[in-house]
Amino acid sequence: MALKGNLRDFSITQLLNLINLARKTGVLHIRGPESEANIYFREGKLAYAGLSHQPNDLASVLYREKKLTAGQYKAIKAKSGHISDKALGLLLVNAGYLSQEDILRSLQAAYVEVVRRLFAWAEGLFRFDAQAPPPADRILVRVNLENLIIEGARQLREWEQLQKEIPNLDMALKFTDRPGANLRSLNLSVEEWRVVSYIHPKNTIRQIARATKMNDLEIRRIVYGLLQAGLVELVRPAQKEMAPPKPIRTALEGKSKDEQRSLVNRLISRIRGL
Repeated sequence: MALKGNLRDFSITQLLNLINLARKTGVLHIRGPESEANIYFREGKLAYAGLSHQPNDLASVLYREKKLTAGQYKAIKAKSGHISDKALGLLLVNAGYLSQEDILRSLQAAYVEVVRRLFAWAEGLFRFDAQAPPPADRILVRVNLENLIIEGARQLREWEQLQKEIPNLDMALKFTDRPGANLRSLNLSVEEWRVVSYIHPKNTIRQIARATKMNDLEIRRIVYGLLQAGLVELVRPAQKEMAPPKPIRTALEGKSKDEQRSLVNRLISRIRGL
C-alpha cells in the first residue's frame, strides 16, 4: 500500500527522515498548490527530483547549472531531437564538452535544489509508491539525505518563527515616515527590491508574493527583514485591488552598477514623495 498524506500533518523533512532510516526505494509524488514534484529514491538515497513547471531533461539542467551557454543549449535542443539523456550525456563526454563528473555534479545540484524548494511547501498532498519504477529516460544519482534533513529541520524552525512574526499574509505594508536614508545604507538583493517595488497600502503581502512569484516562506523572510530594518510597517489593506508597482518593479539583474544605482536613487526619490 502506498503511503499517503498531507504536508500539513507530515513535513518534507519527516518524509525524508523516514525514507532515509528505512532505506526506501520508490517515488515520492507531491501535488502542491501551484506545481507537482516527483522525487525518486534508491535504498534511502536521493536519485532524481523534478518539478512539473520546469524542464527536467539533461540539456535544460546543464543550462540552468551554467554548464552550457545559451548558444550551446539551443544547438543541442535543435539537433538532439528526442535523444535520451543517457545518449546525450555520452555524446557530450565523447565530444569533450563535459566530463562524466561534470554531468553528475550538475544533476546532483539540480535535484538537491528541487528538494530544497519543497521545504517551503506548507501544504500539499503526497504519495509514496515503493512499487513505482524510476523515471524513464533520466540519469540517476546517489545523494545522501542526512545533510538535507538537517537543512530542512533548520528551515522548519525558521518557518515556525516567521509564522509567529507574520501570521497573516492578508495584511499590507507601507513605508515608514523617512525610509530614504535607511535604503541608502542597505545592500538589498534583487528579490528584496522586487518586493519593495510593490509595497503600497493597497497591496497585501499575499498579492505581492503572487506578483513576484514567491512562496510563503520566501515572502515572509523578505518582509521580516524589511520590518526589522525599519523600512516598512504592517497595516490593514486599503482595498483589495492590486496597485500598480513602482517603475523599479523589474529585476536589477543584468544591469550595470551605474544603471542599478540610478534605479535605486529613483526608487528612493519616489518613496520620499509618498
